[in-house]
Amino acid sequence: MKVIEEFIQKESASGILLIFATILALLLSNTFMSPLYESLLHIPVEIRVGSLRLDKSLYHWVNDGLMAIFFLLIGLEVKREILEGHLSSLRQIALPGIAAIGGMLVPALIYLMFNQNHPVAANGWAIPTATDIAFALGILSLLGKRVPVSLKIFLMALAIIDDLGAIIIIAIFYTTDLSTLSIAIAMASLAVLIALNMLGVTKKAAYFIIGTVLWVSVLKSGVHATLAGVALAFTIPLNGKDENKQPISPLKDIEHNLHFWVAFLILPLFAFVNAGVDFTEISLKQMSGPVPLGIMLGLFVGKQLGVFGFSWIAIKLKLAKLPEGSNWLQLYGVSVLTGIGFTMSLFIVSLAFEDDYIFQYTDKLAILVGSFMSGVIGYLVLKKNQNTSKIP
Repeated sequence: MKVIEEFIQKESASGILLIFATILALLLSNTFMSPLYESLLHIPVEIRVGSLRLDKSLYHWVNDGLMAIFFLLIGLEVKREILEGHLSSLRQIALPGIAAIGGMLVPALIYLMFNQNHPVAANGWAIPTATDIAFALGILSLLGKRVPVSLKIFLMALAIIDDLGAIIIIAIFYTTDLSTLSIAIAMASLAVLIALNMLGVTKKAAYFIIGTVLWVSVLKSGVHATLAGVALAFTIPLNGKDENKQPISPLKDIEHNLHFWVAFLILPLFAFVNAGVDFTEISLKQMSGPVPLGIMLGLFVGKQLGVFGFSWIAIKLKLAKLPEGSNWLQLYGVSVLTGIGFTMSLFIVSLAFEDDYIFQYTDKLAILVGSFMSGVIGYLVLKKNQNTSKIP
C-alpha cells in the first residue's frame, strides 16, 4: 500500500506541474511572445557519430527522444503489474481490463461517426481513446479521502491497460515506410537484450547500451521510436542477483529512478512543447468541425460511456465486482475522469496528423477542451457524492 501511495503522490504532483506547463505554453503562444515560443520549438539539435547523423528540432527530440523514456517507464510499470501487481490475476484484471476496452472502443467509434468519410481525418480515430494518469490522479488527490483507495487502484490499473492499448495501436497503425536495414538492426538488438535477460545479466548499463542502439535503429526504421522504450522495458529482469548473490530487482530500481525525471521533467516539457495553441486563429465555426467534435465528444462522452457502461455490464454479469468501499456514483465519477486524455492524446495527434497545421490546431484545442470538461465534471461528481449505491 505504501508503494501505491507514493505512486499516487508523484503522479498527483506531476499532474499539477502539467497544468502549469500547459498554461505557460498557452500564454506564450497567445501573446507577443508567440514568435519566441515557435522559434524555441524549432531550435535545431544535432548529434553526429561518424556517418550516423540525428538532426531534429527541439520539438521532435522531445517527442521522439524524451518520450521514449516515458514509454520505457510505462513498459516497466506494465511488466511489473503483470508479473506481481494489480494485473497479475484474472480477478484483479477483470474490471479495469473490461472498462479499458470500453474506454477505447466507444470513443473511437464516436470519432469515426464524425470523420469516417474523410481518410485523413479518420486517421485520428485513436486520439480520444487515451487516459492521462497524471492528470486524473492529480484531480483525485484534491478529493482526499472522499475517494476510496480501491477506486484509485482501479483508475491506475485501467490507465496502465490503456497505455498498453495505445502502445499496440501506435505499433500497428502509426508507422511509416519501413527501412529493412534498420529493422534488421533493431531485431538483432532486441535479440541481444532477450539473451541478456535469459542469461541472468543484471547490469543495467548493458541493457541501456544495447537499448540505445535499439532506439536509434527504430528511429531510423519508420516504426515510431518510442516503441523502443517499451521493447527495452520488457527485456529488463524483474528479479536477479548481484555479484554477491544478493537478490536485486533491476526493473524496480530503474522504474524508481526514472519516475521522478519522467513526472517532473519529461512530461511537463512534453506538455510545454505540444500544448501551445494559438486561440486567436481558431473560430467557433472551426471548433464545430468533424475532427474537433469527434475528439471532444470522444473524450468527454465516449470515455465515460465506455468505461462506466462496460464496467456496469461486467459487474451485472458477475464477471467483476464493484471496487471495495466504493459505490456506483463514485465509479461513474472516475469514469468521467478517464476522459482526461491530454498527454497520450497530444502524442497520438503528432503521429496521426504529420502536418501539425492540417486542422489549424483545432485538434489540439479539442483535446484540451475535452480533457478540461472531463476533469471538471468528474471532480464535481465525486465531490457531491452522496454515497448512492444504486443506479436506475
